[in-house]
Amino acid sequence: MILASSGSGQKNDAGEKRFLYDIVANGRNGVDVDKFDYIVRDSRACGLGFNFEFQRLMETMQVMGDEICYPCQGVSHRPEVVCYSCGSLPYSLCSPKSKGYRADDYPSEYWKLDDSIIKTIETAPNQQLREARNLIRRIRTRNLYQFCNEYAVPRDKIENFKNVTARDIVCSQKNGGVLLKEEDVAVSNARIDLTRGMHNPLERIKFFKDYESEENFIIPDDRISHLLPTCFQDKIVRVYAKKPELVGAISEAFENFQFKTYGIKVQVHATPEKKKRRM
Repeated sequence: MILASSGSGQKNDAGEKRFLYDIVANGRNGVDVDKFDYIVRDSRACGLGFNFEFQRLMETMQVMGDEICYPCQGVSHRPEVVCYSCGSLPYSLCSPKSKGYRADDYPSEYWKLDDSIIKTIETAPNQQLREARNLIRRIRTRNLYQFCNEYAVPRDKIENFKNVTARDIVCSQKNGGVLLKEEDVAVSNARIDLTRGMHNPLERIKFFKDYESEENFIIPDDRISHLLPTCFQDKIVRVYAKKPELVGAISEAFENFQFKTYGIKVQVHATPEKKKRRM
């Protein structure tokens, strides 16, 4: 296991080359080969034609003051420097690994954990993996939780946001009609940011003038572009019904929760009536 480098700027050991940790898990600004892999692999898996030339970054970077720095001439290609991280997955597609044997508890076995684990779980006779097998079968047959609706947390509420739970939704249902239970609802609290939460990752990325320079520096935002985002994190709340016939009731309770919490309905649009009537 490789732990993320610290963003504090302090070394744990006098002889330690801290930049080596930054290559794989950069705790200073989030720019590392792990993110490069995410961008290429996830774009391909989603069918997106995104062309990210990470080789260009790796060929032009250099170590200065025990920190990986980048040439300032390439700063106009901003998307190549800032990497996105996203931690959102629908509940119905949660990792089967979490339902059974955890190879990451045993470092000597961790290297065996690849895409073949799916087939291993499906064919294993171990009863401990039965729940994981059932989950994979549901994914194969598209027997997934039904999406009800979602909303983006208002910008001024992001910092103090508390995750929404199934209980919050159930407690927002009106009297009469279908009686919802917590086990009927799945809630996903997704966070999407630029690797440093609410902070701009470029504040922690160092640049250099040319390859003969011995000094690195940070470029202020107003010296780069006026097209920079003003907020660096999104939080999105998604609600799912575990049974198709409950989509309408859960969608209504979700809207009531928004009114109770924010005083307005912050979702973009209502759940389609056709989907509410699906049985």
